[in-house]
Amino acid sequence: MTRHETFHSHSIDQKSLVLATDLDGTFLGGTDEDRRKFYSWIEANRDRVGLIFVTGRDPGFIRDLTRNRGVPRPDYVIGDVGTTIAEMTTDHFVSPIAELEREIEEAWGNAGARVHAALQRFEGLSAQSTVFRYRVSYDMDPSVFDDAVLDIVAELGLDALISDNRYMDVLPKGVSKGPSLLRLLSHLGIDSRCVLVAGDTLNDLSMLCLGVPAVAVGGSEPALIEKVKGMEHVHVATAVGVAGIAEAIMTGQMFPKQKEVS
Repeated sequence: MTRHETFHSHSIDQKSLVLATDLDGTFLGGTDEDRRKFYSWIEANRDRVGLIFVTGRDPGFIRDLTRNRGVPRPDYVIGDVGTTIAEMTTDHFVSPIAELEREIEEAWGNAGARVHAALQRFEGLSAQSTVFRYRVSYDMDPSVFDDAVLDIVAELGLDALISDNRYMDVLPKGVSKGPSLLRLLSHLGIDSRCVLVAGDTLNDLSMLCLGVPAVAVGGSEPALIEKVKGMEHVHVATAVGVAGIAEAIMTGQMFPKQKEVS
C-alpha cells in the first residue's frame, strides 16, 4: 500500500467526524481494495476527519504500522487496551499524555510481578513476550482455562478482560478502552455527536457502550454482537472491517457533505 503523509490544518475538536477505531479486524480488516479506498478517503478529508486508534496493540507496533505499512497516521492513540493514552507525533512516535495516564499508573502500581507470580501455576495461560507498562497479557487456551484465574485477579484488585476467547488481559481496576477514550475525548473537548466508535471483539465493548455513535463491523465476535443487540446507538454492519465503518458513516449520515465514503 502507498505510504501516507498527513498535514493537519484544524485541531481535532473542530472536525466534522472523529473516528475512534480498533485496529485488528476493524481498521485493518476488509479486503486490500477496501482498505486502499477507505485510507485514501481519510487522507483526502483530513481537514474534516480526525482519527484515533483504540487498540490492544503496543506503541512499537503502531509506529511500524503507520511508518512502514501504509496505514494513515492517527491524531491520537489509546493503546495497550486503554492503559496508554497518547498523541501520535508527525514522526510516528506514540507520545503518552502524562496528565491523562496518571490515574492509570497509580491504579497499576507495580502489579506486574504480582500477577505473574499468582497466575504462573495455571495451565491454559501463556504470558505474551511484549513488556507493557500498566498491563499483563496472556494467550489463552479456553479448553483448559480455569475460572479460578478470574477470582485471583479480582483478589489482586485488578480487572481481567477476555476477548475472542483466546486472549486475556489483566488491567488496572476500572481501566479499559472505553473509559480511556472518554477521558481523551473530554480532555480534547470533542463533541461526542461527531464521534464514531468502531470495533469487532469483546475488548471493544466498553467503548461501544459509551453511548456515542458506534459500529460493530461485519465479522465481529458473536459474543460482542449479542452484547450490543438492542443498543440504538450501535450499528451492526454487514460489511467487514473498514467497509463496515464506511457503511456506518453512510447509514448514519455522519459525513453528509460526502456522498460516498470510498
